[in-house]
Amino acid sequence: MHHMGVLMWIVVGLVAGVLASLIMGGTGYGIIGDIIIGIVGAFVGGWLFRQFGVHAPFHGIASTIFVAFIGAVVLLFLLRLLRRATYRRPLL
Repeated sequence: MHHMGVLMWIVVGLVAGVLASLIMGGTGYGIIGDIIIGIVGAFVGGWLFRQFGVHAPFHGIASTIFVAFIGAVVLLFLLRLLRRATYRRPLL
């Protein structure tokens, strides 16, 4: 049963990460990167939903993917802001 939980985290992370990458545009971070973005996004989304007292409009796995997707979009947005802030143009 424990292996099924890990497999479910990977599947949710993959779906949420790929969807977030598509919505945010860009090339994504590869399959492993998208899974990590999705899994971390699940934590971010869960935290955000709790802070705002919001519930997902679905139940079951759809709810989990939705919350992870929202968190992954927020995470990608923050990562791009950070990357843009630290990017230095080469001197010509």
